[in-house]
Amino acid sequence: MKRPLAYITAPWGGNEIENTEDAAGYCRKVYDAGFSPICPVLFLPLFLNDAIPQEHKDGVDIACNFLRRAHVLVVCGRNVDETVKNDIATAERLHITATTLDGILTVKGQGREKCPEKERR
Repeated sequence: MKRPLAYITAPWGGNEIENTEDAAGYCRKVYDAGFSPICPVLFLPLFLNDAIPQEHKDGVDIACNFLRRAHVLVVCGRNVDETVKNDIATAERLHITATTLDGILTVKGQGREKCPEKERR
């Protein structure tokens, strides 16, 4: 089965271990919902040094390239920072659907709440 690509974004903090754990959890949920998750925060730090300006810029460019190829942008976490705002704006400009993790899970019938459209019927 071919799964649509889902780009994962969140307000990542300064703790790389927490970021990795959170990102892996988000990716698992998106995968379970039927998508192929793309989450640059999981793999870019393995070979790019964010403290080096050129590598930071390259990381941003690589992430943007992956977002361009995605079918959906999935916003995870409880807050929105500048990176998340930029990802949402890019998705909007490219006509890529943006939703939340709860939105993905609800659409796939895995959410804790029912879809509002179904409740009205």
